[in-house]
Amino acid sequence: MKKGTTFALRSFIQLFSFNARKLSSSSITDTTRPFPDYSPKKPSVIDTELVHQIANAIKLRRAEPLRRSLKPYECKFKTDHLIWVLMKIKSDYNLVLDFFEWARSRRDSTLEALCIVTHLAVASKDLNVAYSLVSSFWERPKLSVNDSFVQFFDLLVYTYKDWGSDPNVFDVFFQVLVEFGMLREARRVFEKMLNYGLVLSVDSCNLYLSKEKTGTAVIVFKEFPEAGVCWNVASYNIVIHCVCQLGRVTEAHHLLVLMELKGYTPDVVSYSTVINGYCRFGELEKVWKLIEVMKEKGLKPNSYTYGSVILLLCRSCKLVEAEEAFREMIGDGIVPDNVVYTTLIDGFCKGGNIKAASKFFHEMLSLDIAPDVLTYTAVISGFCRVGDMVEAGKLFNEMICRGLEPDSVTFTEVINGYCKAGEMKEAFSVHNRMIQAGCSPNVVTYTTLIDGLCKEGDLDSANDLLHEMWKIGLQPNLFTYNSIVNGLCKSGNIEEAIKLVGEFKLRGLNQTLSVIQR
Repeated sequence: MKKGTTFALRSFIQLFSFNARKLSSSSITDTTRPFPDYSPKKPSVIDTELVHQIANAIKLRRAEPLRRSLKPYECKFKTDHLIWVLMKIKSDYNLVLDFFEWARSRRDSTLEALCIVTHLAVASKDLNVAYSLVSSFWERPKLSVNDSFVQFFDLLVYTYKDWGSDPNVFDVFFQVLVEFGMLREARRVFEKMLNYGLVLSVDSCNLYLSKEKTGTAVIVFKEFPEAGVCWNVASYNIVIHCVCQLGRVTEAHHLLVLMELKGYTPDVVSYSTVINGYCRFGELEKVWKLIEVMKEKGLKPNSYTYGSVILLLCRSCKLVEAEEAFREMIGDGIVPDNVVYTTLIDGFCKGGNIKAASKFFHEMLSLDIAPDVLTYTAVISGFCRVGDMVEAGKLFNEMICRGLEPDSVTFTEVINGYCKAGEMKEAFSVHNRMIQAGCSPNVVTYTTLIDGLCKEGDLDSANDLLHEMWKIGLQPNLFTYNSIVNGLCKSGNIEEAIKLVGEFKLRGLNQTLSVIQR
């Protein structure tokens, strides 16, 4: 390893180093807050008797529905009775759920009761129900998010000691907040739990890490271990992805090395994420080296790895190598998906090898891999480039028959193909079809049509289209003006061309037209 690289890695390790620790028993004793005792409102003598009757009716019911067993008590049942009855039946979780649903269908339950049942669900290892209960609160109209959050958290803490004492309840609460996009509140839960001597699970922290903004996630990754979070391989994979998204692929690679130094074993996701990062920046040599290291460690590239490499090879016009990687992928037992086939089709079309592109297209059809709009656009564009508008038109119609709606790119490619072939009638037919489909032509679409008209010598129609662009608020670009000026020059109307160049400059497009210079 080069000296400069070693220094950079050492600096990186210092930057990302942390001493993961769990809160010791001594620090809990000294700094943590005890959970409060639960002291609910006391029932009156009459309420006590009613609660006793309801609890007995629930426990002694047979196969009949709960609503029938509790029918005699419906008119007397009040919100306060809910918690008192729960205290009587809390040892039978299934009864708790049935009764809570019965009570909730008749009266709005209190947030305190919701917290109690959530505790009981977590204590019974029924995390799905617990998650659903917490989610139900955030799905209904409420006070401001901050007020609601404080109320919910405080009541969850208040009911903790007597109704479950299972710290996973706070993981459930935390995860629901994260899924609902309440990341600031989730962070507050994490910090508040430290006051009670509890550290949220690494799975919960990973969920938070994956939802945070990229830059913030990297900071959190450095900070949370100081509070006792022990990251795992999934954590590293998330932050490696974040660092790659920030364009700092070398740092991501260093983080991959750091994983092993910390005693973690990088998996195929770890390597594939960094490989994808290098692919995005065209670092093919580093990609091959990393794949080699990956294979030496007994890890096989997955579809994501191959997809990234094939995309880079196609963009680098290394189409032979791209097909070799594709065949190796199949040899490894990985079935290519729509994305891989579309990448190859697009690459070979842009490389001028429409025959190979067409072969891949028909191969994916034979494997029942459905082409999408991007696939059809790629192959249609390829036939347009070689001037085969018969096949391009056929594929365009086939695409629509499959129920796929062409986008502005697809329409423009077909229009451009017809314009280059001098078939302006067909080009405008597609243009009209585009408008009827509710797809607005853009500057590129209009410029393509204007260029085609100018090459046909129909400058009046080209000028009409130019004014139509202005009318709908589209600003002609350099290529639009170049097409018209070129057409004017070819028709011998130099004076009008010079006039248009003046207008061209007034509109802020100050590049000089080569046609006028000559």
